[in-house]
Amino acid sequence: MICLKTWRHGGKVCLLSIFFLVVVCLPGTEIWANSCDEITVEQAVRVSLENNPGLAAIQARYEALSAVPSQAGTLPDPVLSFGALNLPVDTFDLDQEGMTQMQVGISQKFPFPGKLDLRKQSASLEAQAAGNQVEEAKLGLVKDVRRTWWDIFFLNKSLEIIRLNQDLLRATVASARTKYEVGRGLQQDVLLAQVELTRLLDREIAISKAISQKKAMLAALMDRPPGAACFTVSMSMKEDLPAVLPEARLQDKALSVRPGLLALKKKGDAAKARVDLAKRDYFPDFTVGAAYGFRQDAPTGMKRPDFASFRLSMNLPVWAASKQSNAVIQRSRESLAVQRRIKQFQDRVQAEITSEYAAYKSAAGQCELYRTSLIPQAEQTAAAMLKGYQVNKVDFLNVVRAQLTLYNYKITYWKYFSNAWRAVAGLEAATGMPVNKEKSND
Repeated sequence: MICLKTWRHGGKVCLLSIFFLVVVCLPGTEIWANSCDEITVEQAVRVSLENNPGLAAIQARYEALSAVPSQAGTLPDPVLSFGALNLPVDTFDLDQEGMTQMQVGISQKFPFPGKLDLRKQSASLEAQAAGNQVEEAKLGLVKDVRRTWWDIFFLNKSLEIIRLNQDLLRATVASARTKYEVGRGLQQDVLLAQVELTRLLDREIAISKAISQKKAMLAALMDRPPGAACFTVSMSMKEDLPAVLPEARLQDKALSVRPGLLALKKKGDAAKARVDLAKRDYFPDFTVGAAYGFRQDAPTGMKRPDFASFRLSMNLPVWAASKQSNAVIQRSRESLAVQRRIKQFQDRVQAEITSEYAAYKSAAGQCELYRTSLIPQAEQTAAAMLKGYQVNKVDFLNVVRAQLTLYNYKITYWKYFSNAWRAVAGLEAATGMPVNKEKSND
């Protein structure tokens, strides 16, 4: 009996486990908290573009503004009216007076020619500007994702180097302890190596903390849950840096393709349309209406004919000095403000390109220097120092210094390598186009 109960309980648990596994493995099901796979920089970009809530909000605003032009370019709704005219208040009889009638009418307002087109044009340009702002937001998001990814890459490389140096220092400590035990070494050599090893352990803790923080930032950009930052960035890649287009070419292209600049230009065109619209307000709008009045037959039996009425009315801009004129001034100043913002944005774009281009060239040059000269020389020096120490021809302090120099050079190399790619991300965001000569259509 006990075995049967146990089997039933275990069977339920087993069935629930199978059901959970089936749900997890269904196509399209994502359990971010258990997703610890490697992720490349391009995968991170793709996920962020699909899921980032900030970008989705800007996209929704663009879609909302896209529905405005057709509304702005449509005539106002016609007005249907019902009324009782010339109704005697002493009896309220409909047949008492000959002019009493029940009336139904309809009227339509027609803005002065050109106003509707200008309203539609302005709204359409604002919607197009919102579309460009979506693309601008994508550039900023991609830049943040790429830079955060490369920060994690550099920190992971630093952690690898630190752990390798820990192993090397442990071996060095063992060697120094052995020499001390047989009377051929000094105790301070052992203590010095242990101090340096402890420093590396402290550095490992700090870098591990920084990695966790950067992963949380990347997870937020990809709209992953707070506890789903257990992914790792892919560390397998070529060490070649891209050849970027010349700075002058990037400057020229940015002024014609940068989405943020295009958005401001569209806003400038919309502002000019609103200036023209304000000038059209000096002219009146027209309202055309028609009504049909139904009359009752006279008490004597005489049939009374119905009435038809027609109406044409217009507003009179008699307060133009304080209303329409000030509206033109307002819209003109708004247009001028947008033009100033366009110039300011152009200056900012050019400054961003110059700064990022200089950062890339500097990082690429330093990266090449460390890879081809400093690191090979430091490796040879560290190896020679270690061999000399083993035969008592080199001081132990020089051995440790040589190893630490090599360790710092390698970390610095990967810092410049990641900085170069960070600068590429900044250049692409600043220009609004790929800057790699191989990927560019130019």
